[in-house]
Amino acid sequence: MSKEVKPKQRIGQKKRPAWQKALLWLAGLAVLGGGGYYAYQQAMPTKVEVPVAKVRKAEFTISVRTRGEIRSTRSSLLTAPQVPELRIVRLAESGKPIRKGEVVVEFDAAQQEQTLLERTTAVRTVDSEAVQVKASHRIVDEADNMNLMTAGYNLERAKLEASKAEVLSEIEGAKNRIDVGISEGELGQVKTTVKAHDTTQNADLARIQQRREKALRDVERTRGYLGNMVIRAPIDGVVNILPNARASGSFGSAPPPFKEGDRAWTGAQIAEIPDLSQMRIELKLDEVDRGKLQLGQRAKVRVDAVPDKELLGELDWISPIASVVQRGPWSSEKSFPARATLTNLDPRLRPGMSATAEIVLESQPDCVLIPARASFLSNGKPAVWVQKGENFELRRIEVGKRNDTDIIVLKGLSPGEMVALENPAEAAKKAKKL
Repeated sequence: MSKEVKPKQRIGQKKRPAWQKALLWLAGLAVLGGGGYYAYQQAMPTKVEVPVAKVRKAEFTISVRTRGEIRSTRSSLLTAPQVPELRIVRLAESGKPIRKGEVVVEFDAAQQEQTLLERTTAVRTVDSEAVQVKASHRIVDEADNMNLMTAGYNLERAKLEASKAEVLSEIEGAKNRIDVGISEGELGQVKTTVKAHDTTQNADLARIQQRREKALRDVERTRGYLGNMVIRAPIDGVVNILPNARASGSFGSAPPPFKEGDRAWTGAQIAEIPDLSQMRIELKLDEVDRGKLQLGQRAKVRVDAVPDKELLGELDWISPIASVVQRGPWSSEKSFPARATLTNLDPRLRPGMSATAEIVLESQPDCVLIPARASFLSNGKPAVWVQKGENFELRRIEVGKRNDTDIIVLKGLSPGEMVALENPAEAAKKAKKL
Protein backbone atom coordinates (compact mmCIF):
# COMPACT_ATOMS: atom_id res chain seq x y z
CA MET A 1 0.00 0.00 0.00
CA SER A 2 1.60 3.15 -1.03
CA LYS A 3 1.59 6.32 1.09
CA GLU A 4 -0.37 9.29 -0.12
CA VAL A 5 2.01 12.06 -0.87
CA LYS A 6 0.66 15.51 0.18
CA PRO A 7 1.43 18.30 -2.10
CA LYS A 8 3.80 21.02 -0.69
CA GLN A 9 1.74 23.73 -2.24
CA ARG A 10 -1.96 24.11 -2.55
CA ILE A 11 -3.34 24.22 -6.00
CA GLY A 12 -4.01 27.83 -7.05
CA GLN A 13 -1.80 29.39 -4.27
CA LYS A 14 1.53 30.96 -4.96
CA LYS A 15 4.50 30.33 -2.73
CA ARG A 16 5.52 33.39 -0.51
CA PRO A 17 9.01 34.72 -1.03
CA ALA A 18 11.47 34.35 1.86
CA TRP A 19 11.93 38.09 2.37
CA GLN A 20 8.20 38.60 3.01
CA LYS A 21 8.25 35.92 5.69
CA ALA A 22 11.19 37.65 7.36
CA LEU A 23 9.34 40.97 7.45
CA LEU A 24 6.30 39.35 9.04
CA TRP A 25 8.47 37.77 11.74
CA LEU A 26 10.15 41.12 12.49
CA ALA A 27 6.78 42.90 12.76
CA GLY A 28 5.49 40.32 15.18
CA LEU A 29 8.60 40.61 17.34
CA ALA A 30 8.26 44.44 17.41
CA VAL A 31 4.66 44.22 18.59
CA LEU A 32 5.58 41.74 21.31
CA GLY A 33 8.53 43.89 22.43
CA GLY A 34 6.43 47.09 22.61
CA GLY A 35 3.76 45.40 24.65
CA GLY A 36 6.33 44.03 27.04
CA TYR A 37 7.97 47.47 27.46
CA TYR A 38 4.56 49.04 28.16
CA ALA A 39 3.80 46.38 30.76
CA TYR A 40 7.22 46.99 32.33
CA GLN A 41 6.64 50.74 32.47
CA GLN A 42 3.25 50.23 34.06
CA ALA A 43 4.74 47.98 36.67
CA MET A 44 7.53 50.51 37.48
CA PRO A 45 6.69 53.10 40.18
CA THR A 46 5.99 56.63 38.82
CA LYS A 47 8.33 59.36 40.00
CA VAL A 48 6.24 62.25 41.36
CA GLU A 49 7.43 65.86 41.48
CA VAL A 50 5.80 67.51 44.52
CA PRO A 51 6.41 71.27 45.00
CA VAL A 52 7.78 72.03 48.45
CA ALA A 53 8.61 75.11 50.54
CA LYS A 54 10.88 75.70 53.49
CA VAL A 55 9.47 76.57 56.90
CA ARG A 56 10.95 79.94 57.73
CA LYS A 57 11.19 82.31 60.67
CA ALA A 58 10.37 85.87 59.69
CA GLU A 59 8.14 88.85 60.35
CA PHE A 60 4.43 88.25 59.81
CA THR A 61 2.42 91.13 58.40
CA ILE A 62 -1.18 91.84 57.50
CA SER A 63 -1.18 94.50 54.84
CA VAL A 64 -2.94 96.21 51.97
CA ARG A 65 -1.34 96.08 48.54
CA THR A 66 -1.87 98.72 45.90
CA ARG A 67 -0.14 100.16 42.85
CA GLY A 68 1.20 103.68 42.47
CA GLU A 69 3.81 105.96 40.91
CA ILE A 70 6.99 107.46 42.28
CA ARG A 71 6.91 111.25 42.48
CA SER A 72 9.17 113.94 43.85
CA THR A 73 8.02 115.62 47.05
CA ARG A 74 9.29 118.92 45.73
CA SER A 75 9.82 119.82 42.10
CA SER A 76 10.26 122.94 40.02
CA LEU A 77 7.49 123.19 37.45
CA LEU A 78 8.43 125.10 34.29
CA THR A 79 5.45 126.74 32.58
CA ALA A 80 5.12 128.73 29.38
CA PRO A 81 5.33 132.52 29.94
CA GLN A 82 2.55 134.98 29.21
CA VAL A 83 3.67 135.54 25.64
CA PRO A 84 1.48 135.20 22.53
CA GLU A 85 2.27 132.80 19.69
CA LEU A 86 4.85 130.63 21.44
CA ARG A 87 6.67 127.98 19.46
CA ILE A 88 9.33 125.70 20.96
CA VAL A 89 12.61 125.71 19.04
CA ARG A 90 14.83 124.06 21.66
CA LEU A 91 13.98 121.54 24.36
CA ALA A 92 16.17 119.63 26.80
CA GLU A 93 16.12 115.85 26.55
CA SER A 94 13.80 114.17 29.00
CA GLY A 95 15.52 112.05 31.65
CA LYS A 96 18.89 113.76 31.29
CA PRO A 97 20.66 115.48 34.22
CA ILE A 98 20.78 119.26 34.06
CA ARG A 99 22.64 121.92 36.01
CA LYS A 100 21.18 125.08 37.46
CA GLY A 101 21.12 127.86 34.84
CA GLU A 102 21.18 125.60 31.80
CA VAL A 103 18.53 126.05 29.11
CA VAL A 104 15.51 123.77 29.41
CA VAL A 105 13.10 125.42 26.95
CA GLU A 106 13.70 128.06 24.29
CA PHE A 107 10.95 129.68 22.20
CA ASP A 108 11.13 131.30 18.77
CA ALA A 109 11.97 134.99 19.30
CA ALA A 110 11.80 136.19 15.67
CA GLN A 111 8.19 137.40 15.90
CA GLN A 112 8.82 139.28 19.14
CA GLU A 113 11.98 140.88 17.74
CA GLN A 114 9.97 142.13 14.77
CA THR A 115 7.26 143.43 17.11
CA LEU A 116 9.88 145.23 19.23
CA LEU A 117 11.24 146.96 16.12
CA GLU A 118 7.75 148.08 15.09
CA ARG A 119 6.88 149.39 18.55
CA THR A 120 10.20 151.21 18.91
CA THR A 121 9.47 152.89 15.58
CA ALA A 122 6.01 153.82 16.88
CA VAL A 123 7.60 155.60 19.86
CA ARG A 124 9.84 157.59 17.53
CA THR A 125 6.84 158.47 15.37
CA VAL A 126 4.93 159.78 18.37
CA ASP A 127 7.97 161.82 19.47
CA SER A 128 8.20 163.39 15.99
CA GLU A 129 4.50 164.18 16.02
CA ALA A 130 4.90 165.82 19.42
CA VAL A 131 7.65 168.07 18.05
CA GLN A 132 5.42 169.11 15.15
CA VAL A 133 2.44 169.82 17.39
CA LYS A 134 4.54 171.91 19.77
CA ALA A 135 5.90 173.93 16.81
CA SER A 136 2.37 174.61 15.55
CA HIS A 137 1.37 175.56 19.08
CA ARG A 138 4.16 178.10 19.22
CA ILE A 139 2.91 179.70 15.98
CA VAL A 140 -0.61 179.92 17.34
CA ASP A 141 0.70 181.33 20.62
CA GLU A 142 2.62 184.04 18.80
CA ALA A 143 -0.44 184.98 16.76
CA ASP A 144 -2.57 185.05 19.91
CA ASN A 145 -0.05 187.25 21.66
CA MET A 146 -0.06 189.60 18.70
CA ASN A 147 -3.86 189.74 18.65
CA LEU A 148 -3.95 190.27 22.39
CA MET A 149 -1.44 193.10 22.18
CA THR A 150 -3.34 194.74 19.29
CA ALA A 151 -6.65 194.52 21.14
CA GLY A 152 -5.08 196.05 24.22
CA TYR A 153 -3.57 198.86 22.17
CA ASN A 154 -6.92 199.58 20.53
CA LEU A 155 -8.63 199.71 23.91
CA GLU A 156 -6.12 202.16 25.31
CA ARG A 157 -6.42 204.38 22.26
CA ALA A 158 -10.23 204.30 22.52
CA LYS A 159 -10.00 205.30 26.16
CA LEU A 160 -7.69 208.16 25.26
CA GLU A 161 -10.12 209.45 22.65
CA ALA A 162 -12.99 209.15 25.09
CA SER A 163 -11.10 211.31 27.64
CA LYS A 164 -11.34 214.24 25.20
CA ALA A 165 -15.13 214.36 25.58
CA GLU A 166 -14.96 217.58 27.63
CA VAL A 167 -13.38 219.53 24.79
CA LEU A 168 -15.27 217.80 21.94
CA SER A 169 -18.88 217.90 21.02
CA GLU A 170 -21.33 215.69 22.80
CA ILE A 171 -21.77 213.54 19.68
CA GLU A 172 -18.06 212.93 19.30
CA GLY A 173 -17.79 212.08 23.01
CA ALA A 174 -20.57 209.51 22.76
CA LYS A 175 -18.93 207.99 19.70
CA ASN A 176 -15.59 207.67 21.50
CA ARG A 177 -17.26 206.02 24.46
CA ILE A 178 -18.86 203.49 22.08
CA ASP A 179 -15.44 202.76 20.58
CA VAL A 180 -14.13 202.04 24.09
CA GLY A 181 -16.89 199.45 24.61
CA ILE A 182 -16.13 197.85 21.25
CA SER A 183 -12.42 197.67 22.05
CA GLU A 184 -13.10 196.13 25.41
CA GLY A 185 -15.31 193.51 23.71
CA GLU A 186 -12.61 192.75 21.14
CA LEU A 187 -10.02 192.37 23.92
CA GLY A 188 -12.31 189.98 25.77
CA GLN A 189 -12.86 187.97 22.60
CA VAL A 190 -9.12 187.73 21.98
CA LYS A 191 -8.57 186.57 25.56
CA THR A 192 -11.29 183.92 25.14
CA THR A 193 -9.68 182.75 21.88
CA VAL A 194 -6.28 182.55 23.58
CA LYS A 195 -7.76 180.54 26.43
CA ALA A 196 -9.48 178.16 23.95
CA HIS A 197 -6.23 177.74 22.09
CA ASP A 198 -4.44 176.91 25.36
CA THR A 199 -7.07 174.30 26.23
CA THR A 200 -6.85 172.70 22.78
CA GLN A 201 -3.05 172.67 22.89
CA ASN A 202 -3.02 171.07 26.33
CA ALA A 203 -5.45 168.41 25.11
CA ASP A 204 -3.28 167.74 22.06
CA LEU A 205 -0.17 167.42 24.20
CA ALA A 206 -1.96 165.14 26.70
CA ARG A 207 -3.22 162.92 23.88
CA ILE A 208 0.24 162.66 22.36
CA GLN A 209 1.73 161.96 25.80
CA GLN A 210 -0.76 159.13 26.32
CA ARG A 211 0.10 157.65 22.94
CA ARG A 212 3.79 157.91 23.79
CA GLU A 213 3.31 156.25 27.18
CA LYS A 214 1.31 153.43 25.56
CA ALA A 215 3.99 152.97 22.92
CA LEU A 216 6.65 152.85 25.64
CA ARG A 217 4.62 150.28 27.58
CA ASP A 218 4.30 148.19 24.43
CA VAL A 219 8.07 148.37 23.98
CA GLU A 220 8.72 147.34 27.57
CA ARG A 221 6.19 144.51 27.34
CA THR A 222 7.81 143.22 24.17
CA ARG A 223 11.24 143.42 25.79
CA GLY A 224 9.78 141.44 28.68
CA TYR A 225 8.49 138.87 26.21
CA LEU A 226 11.96 138.58 24.71
CA GLY A 227 13.41 138.12 28.18
CA ASN A 228 11.05 135.19 28.76
CA MET A 229 11.81 133.34 25.55
CA VAL A 230 14.39 131.19 27.34
CA ILE A 231 13.53 129.14 30.45
CA ARG A 232 16.52 127.97 32.49
CA ALA A 233 16.79 125.32 35.16
CA PRO A 234 16.28 126.86 38.63
CA ILE A 235 17.94 123.90 40.38
CA ASP A 236 20.14 120.91 39.62
CA GLY A 237 18.18 117.79 38.76
CA VAL A 238 16.78 115.62 36.00
CA VAL A 239 14.51 117.03 33.29
CA ASN A 240 11.08 115.48 32.90
CA ILE A 241 9.20 116.66 29.80
CA LEU A 242 5.45 116.71 30.45
CA PRO A 243 2.61 115.67 28.11
CA ASN A 244 1.21 118.16 25.62
CA ALA A 245 -2.48 118.15 26.52
CA ARG A 246 -3.42 119.77 23.20
CA ALA A 247 -1.54 117.30 21.03
CA SER A 248 -3.55 114.55 19.39
CA GLY A 249 -2.43 111.00 20.15
CA SER A 250 -3.74 107.59 19.19
CA PHE A 251 -7.19 106.66 20.46
CA GLY A 252 -7.18 105.57 24.09
CA SER A 253 -3.55 106.53 24.72
CA ALA A 254 -2.04 109.33 26.78
CA PRO A 255 -1.06 112.55 24.95
CA PRO A 256 2.57 112.66 23.78
CA PRO A 257 5.14 114.87 25.54
CA PHE A 258 6.11 118.30 24.24
CA LYS A 259 8.68 118.33 21.46
CA GLU A 260 10.55 120.92 19.41
CA GLY A 261 8.22 122.66 16.98
CA ASP A 262 5.15 122.39 19.20
CA ARG A 263 2.99 125.42 19.95
CA ALA A 264 2.59 126.34 23.60
CA TRP A 265 0.06 128.50 25.38
CA THR A 266 0.30 130.77 28.41
CA GLY A 267 0.67 128.72 31.59
CA ALA A 268 1.23 125.41 29.79
CA GLN A 269 3.22 122.99 31.97
CA ILE A 270 6.11 122.00 29.72
CA ALA A 271 8.65 120.39 32.03
CA GLU A 272 9.52 119.76 35.64
CA ILE A 273 12.80 119.32 37.47
CA PRO A 274 12.16 117.14 40.51
CA ASP A 275 14.19 117.26 43.69
CA LEU A 276 15.49 113.69 43.85
CA SER A 277 16.49 114.03 47.49
CA GLN A 278 12.83 113.75 48.62
CA MET A 279 10.56 111.21 46.96
CA ARG A 280 7.13 109.72 47.61
CA ILE A 281 4.73 107.20 46.11
CA GLU A 282 1.29 108.36 45.02
CA LEU A 283 -1.36 105.68 45.52
CA LYS A 284 -4.97 104.92 44.66
CA LEU A 285 -6.77 102.97 47.39
CA ASP A 286 -9.81 100.79 46.85
CA GLU A 287 -12.93 101.77 48.73
CA VAL A 288 -12.83 98.56 50.82
CA ASP A 289 -9.24 99.29 51.92
CA ARG A 290 -9.78 102.97 52.75
CA GLY A 291 -11.31 102.26 56.17
CA LYS A 292 -8.47 99.92 57.19
CA LEU A 293 -5.71 102.50 56.85
CA GLN A 294 -4.49 105.25 59.16
CA LEU A 295 -1.89 107.97 58.83
CA GLY A 296 1.54 106.98 60.08
CA GLN A 297 1.35 103.36 58.98
CA ARG A 298 4.52 102.16 57.29
CA ALA A 299 4.69 100.92 53.74
CA LYS A 300 7.04 98.56 51.93
CA VAL A 301 7.60 99.72 48.36
CA ARG A 302 8.90 97.71 45.42
CA VAL A 303 9.70 99.71 42.29
CA ASP A 304 9.33 97.80 39.02
CA ALA A 305 12.50 99.32 37.59
CA VAL A 306 14.52 98.68 40.81
CA PRO A 307 13.45 95.14 41.73
CA ASP A 308 16.52 94.34 43.83
CA LYS A 309 15.80 96.88 46.58
CA GLU A 310 12.92 97.29 49.03
CA LEU A 311 12.08 100.87 49.92
CA LEU A 312 10.33 101.99 53.09
CA GLY A 313 7.77 104.74 53.46
CA GLU A 314 5.22 106.24 55.81
CA LEU A 315 1.60 106.93 54.90
CA ASP A 316 1.16 110.66 55.48
CA TRP A 317 -1.93 111.66 53.46
CA ILE A 318 -5.24 110.08 52.47
CA SER A 319 -7.83 112.05 50.53
CA PRO A 320 -11.16 112.35 52.35
CA ILE A 321 -12.94 112.49 48.98
CA ALA A 322 -13.04 109.71 46.42
CA SER A 323 -11.80 110.27 42.91
CA VAL A 324 -14.03 108.92 40.13
CA VAL A 325 -12.50 108.00 36.76
CA GLN A 326 -14.74 107.19 33.80
CA ARG A 327 -13.62 103.97 32.13
CA GLY A 328 -16.31 104.08 29.48
CA PRO A 329 -19.80 105.36 28.70
CA TRP A 330 -21.38 103.15 31.36
CA SER A 331 -18.55 102.29 33.74
CA SER A 332 -16.49 104.23 36.25
CA GLU A 333 -13.84 103.48 38.84
CA LYS A 334 -13.80 104.98 42.34
CA SER A 335 -10.62 105.25 44.40
CA PHE A 336 -9.13 107.34 47.21
CA PRO A 337 -5.85 109.12 46.37
CA ALA A 338 -3.12 108.75 49.01
CA ARG A 339 0.62 109.14 49.32
CA ALA A 340 3.49 107.79 51.39
CA THR A 341 6.84 109.57 51.78
CA LEU A 342 9.86 107.33 51.25
CA THR A 343 12.34 107.17 54.12
CA ASN A 344 15.14 105.51 52.14
CA LEU A 345 16.00 106.24 48.52
CA ASP A 346 17.94 104.76 45.63
CA PRO A 347 19.91 106.82 43.08
CA ARG A 348 18.14 104.93 40.28
CA LEU A 349 14.70 106.29 41.26
CA ARG A 350 13.01 108.59 38.78
CA PRO A 351 9.59 110.29 38.92
CA GLY A 352 6.93 108.38 37.04
CA MET A 353 8.25 104.90 37.82
CA SER A 354 5.55 102.34 38.63
CA ALA A 355 5.68 100.63 42.00
CA THR A 356 3.79 98.37 44.37
CA ALA A 357 3.20 99.46 47.95
CA GLU A 358 2.42 97.11 50.81
CA ILE A 359 0.95 99.13 53.68
CA VAL A 360 1.41 97.23 56.93
CA LEU A 361 -1.72 97.05 59.11
CA GLU A 362 -0.32 94.61 61.70
CA SER A 363 3.04 92.90 62.22
CA GLN A 364 4.59 90.27 64.50
CA PRO A 365 8.34 89.66 64.50
CA ASP A 366 10.09 86.25 64.57
CA CYS A 367 7.14 84.07 63.60
CA VAL A 368 7.33 80.55 62.16
CA LEU A 369 5.69 80.88 58.75
CA ILE A 370 4.56 78.52 56.00
CA PRO A 371 2.81 79.34 52.71
CA ALA A 372 -0.97 79.35 53.04
CA ARG A 373 -1.28 76.66 50.35
CA ALA A 374 0.89 74.26 52.42
CA SER A 375 -1.83 73.81 55.07
CA PHE A 376 -4.45 71.05 54.63
CA LEU A 377 -7.36 69.84 56.73
CA SER A 378 -7.08 66.37 58.22
CA ASN A 379 -10.20 65.29 60.09
CA GLY A 380 -11.19 68.93 60.33
CA LYS A 381 -7.86 70.05 61.81
CA PRO A 382 -4.90 71.81 60.11
CA ALA A 383 -2.01 69.60 59.04
CA VAL A 384 0.97 69.64 56.68
CA TRP A 385 2.88 67.08 54.66
CA VAL A 386 6.49 67.15 55.94
CA GLN A 387 9.18 65.86 53.61
CA LYS A 388 11.29 62.97 54.95
CA GLY A 389 13.82 62.01 52.32
CA GLU A 390 11.84 61.02 49.24
CA ASN A 391 8.63 60.48 51.21
CA PHE A 392 6.15 62.70 53.03
CA GLU A 393 4.44 62.26 56.37
CA LEU A 394 1.26 63.94 57.57
CA ARG A 395 1.71 66.07 60.70
CA ARG A 396 -0.86 67.99 62.72
CA ILE A 397 -0.04 71.63 63.44
CA GLU A 398 -1.47 74.50 65.45
CA VAL A 399 -1.88 77.70 63.46
CA GLY A 400 -2.37 81.37 64.30
CA LYS A 401 -3.17 84.36 62.10
CA ARG A 402 -2.94 84.27 58.35
CA ASN A 403 -2.70 86.76 55.51
CA ASP A 404 -3.02 86.39 51.76
CA THR A 405 0.20 84.39 51.42
CA ASP A 406 1.40 83.07 54.82
CA ILE A 407 0.17 81.31 57.98
CA ILE A 408 1.70 81.51 61.47
CA VAL A 409 2.54 78.03 62.87
CA LEU A 410 2.32 78.02 66.67
CA LYS A 411 3.19 74.33 67.19
CA GLY A 412 4.26 71.33 65.12
CA LEU A 413 7.00 72.69 62.84
CA SER A 414 10.52 74.02 63.09
CA PRO A 415 12.28 76.51 60.79
CA GLY A 416 14.19 74.75 58.02
CA GLU A 417 11.81 71.82 57.54
CA MET A 418 10.32 71.27 54.09
CA VAL A 419 6.56 71.04 53.58
CA ALA A 420 4.59 70.07 50.48
CA LEU A 421 2.53 72.68 48.69
CA GLU A 422 0.01 70.06 47.57
CA ASN A 423 -1.16 66.65 48.73
CA PRO A 424 1.44 64.07 47.56
CA ALA A 425 -1.26 61.43 46.93
CA GLU A 426 -3.18 63.77 44.64
CA ALA A 427 0.07 64.74 42.90
CA ALA A 428 0.75 61.02 42.28
CA LYS A 429 -2.70 60.53 40.78
CA LYS A 430 -2.13 63.44 38.44
CA ALA A 431 1.27 62.04 37.42
CA LYS A 432 -0.22 58.61 36.57
CA LYS A 433 -2.90 60.22 34.42
CA LEU A 434 -0.15 61.90 32.48
